[in-house]
Amino acid sequence: MTVESLNADNVIETSRSRRPRRIGMAAMIGWSIAVLASAEDWPHWRGSQHNGVVQEASGWNGSRWIDSKPTWNTNVGEGASAPLLVGEQVFALGHRDGQNIVSCLESQTGKVVWTMTYKTPRYGRNATGDEGLYSGPSSTPEFDPATQLLYTLSADGDLHCWDVQQRGAKVWHRNLYNDYQMPRRAKVGRSGQRDYGYTSAPLVHENWLLIEVGGPTGTIVAFEKRSGREAWRSKATQVAGHSGGLSPITVEGVPCVAALSFDGLLVVRLDAAHAGETVATHPWITEFANNIASPAVQDDCVLITSEYNHRAMCKLRITLRGAEKLWEQPFASKACTPVIHRGRIYVAWDRLRCLDWQTGELVWQGPPVGDAGSVVVTSDDKLIVWAGRGELLLAETSASPSKTYRELARVSRLASDDVWPHVVVSNRQILCRDRHGQLLRFAMP
Repeated sequence: MTVESLNADNVIETSRSRRPRRIGMAAMIGWSIAVLASAEDWPHWRGSQHNGVVQEASGWNGSRWIDSKPTWNTNVGEGASAPLLVGEQVFALGHRDGQNIVSCLESQTGKVVWTMTYKTPRYGRNATGDEGLYSGPSSTPEFDPATQLLYTLSADGDLHCWDVQQRGAKVWHRNLYNDYQMPRRAKVGRSGQRDYGYTSAPLVHENWLLIEVGGPTGTIVAFEKRSGREAWRSKATQVAGHSGGLSPITVEGVPCVAALSFDGLLVVRLDAAHAGETVATHPWITEFANNIASPAVQDDCVLITSEYNHRAMCKLRITLRGAEKLWEQPFASKACTPVIHRGRIYVAWDRLRCLDWQTGELVWQGPPVGDAGSVVVTSDDKLIVWAGRGELLLAETSASPSKTYRELARVSRLASDDVWPHVVVSNRQILCRDRHGQLLRFAMP
């Protein structure tokens, strides 16, 4: 196993706003302030709390929402990777001309601050199936406020650590396929074989960077976040799933993490004395290996869902002795990770739906939204949905008196293809991206 160090030859800075290397201390301090994460930022997969719920209002004033045209748009390279928004900086990962591109943009203008590129294939080395529906990286980057380091993962397993205070200088790199030999995902039943490479977002926990590696020696591997050296491997050895990211969960006071692997739900411990030990599993193998929606966590419970052979959503209570099924209902999601808020579950797949958290029963059903979709709940109990082929809509949650769907506003035809990347709502801004890399920014009133 190898970990490449700073400034390897295959990483090239291509910033259009390159500045002299020698800059004053005041400028360095200003840059540090600009990228420090705050409670309103979106530094992780599914937001600051990893759950799709934000602590700011939607911008709805009772009759008007956002302008129908974005304040800016740019192309950051193809891929299903969602952007991050930290301070005044937007971080994005995309693919173009045989290279992945890590971009840092000014959030107010969309201007490039810096970019870093590295050679990597458009698809993972074991990829098979659906190449016409996706391309480039699917994994969302991870930003660590404590170190100001940014982590990215390519479809072919290139795991990079970048220093955003040094204009994206590379800190370390390793390739997960080379180091851990994850096999091609197996064929399930009569379905066609599918493998999309690495899709799950990295996750920082204290001094570790957690990755769903899926090799024969460990499903989840922890790396030292500053050096990239391996810290531990999970005792479970399932092949990695295709979900968007890992989900932190606390079980009886013990920090843990949940993953939806190829074989199903896996929860492992993160406390130092027992790191990597299995807490709970639940079988959930999906046809076409399409277990794409991430586990959704609320207190000591986890939701898992997929279409195809399951066509269901399942709620499990997790204890240090395993998983207990509380209910399973025939309301599925292929791609959208459910959002849990105030006793309700919201999901944007096929249709926008609201379910009851205690029973899983349908509360209301909204309009069709297609296969691609993501949803965010705001502090004023509104839903912001990015779905289909560029539909951005605002709707009421079930906090309204009537238990029916109520749409407040919609901006349509913002993309020409599937909008797999997750919508970002942060710092009075909405960031929307499609699979071809078109990134749009809307300002909220």
